[in-house]
Amino acid sequence: MSRSCWFSRRITAIASARESRLTRLQAALGYTFRDSSLLVRALSHKSLGTENNERLEFLGDAVLGYVVARRLFASRPGDGEDVMTLMRASVVKGETLAHVAQELGISEHLRLGIGEQRSGGHKRASILADALEAVIGAVHEDGGIIAAEQLVLRLFDDRLQRLDPGAIKDPKTRLQELLQGSGLALPEY
Repeated sequence: MSRSCWFSRRITAIASARESRLTRLQAALGYTFRDSSLLVRALSHKSLGTENNERLEFLGDAVLGYVVARRLFASRPGDGEDVMTLMRASVVKGETLAHVAQELGISEHLRLGIGEQRSGGHKRASILADALEAVIGAVHEDGGIIAAEQLVLRLFDDRLQRLDPGAIKDPKTRLQELLQGSGLALPEY
């Protein structure tokens, strides 16, 4: 076998393996891209170059916030804006997004520059969270708001249903509310 033939077969095998991995990720997402280049872009970290996921991340962040806010608004008619804001923040925070990204196996699909690869960037929570937001943005661009909303609800609805407004508040806020409710002075920090 000639060297050029071997090289051609190797390139084909690598492309086929990558496509197979993307197919598995799409199955985990429950969404099949019409334009798979959007998914590839969503998985491309800025360390790779100018063809990265930052713009899709920007869009995905907005879509995620909107869908979660809309779901909270519809499903929690007795809660005020302050409680819903805390609940939304607990769902869309980086830690939660990174956890969902890990559950989906996004880390094995990330495209990183050499420096990020060497420093373990595929495990970094901020990179995973950003990639998940970019995937949501990519689904929005590929299939529209309804497809993006379905994805967000598929990924986050269980978490939304299990939210406990009392447990979301940080200890400092809970202490202040307890003291105020009892007519006592607030602590000095």
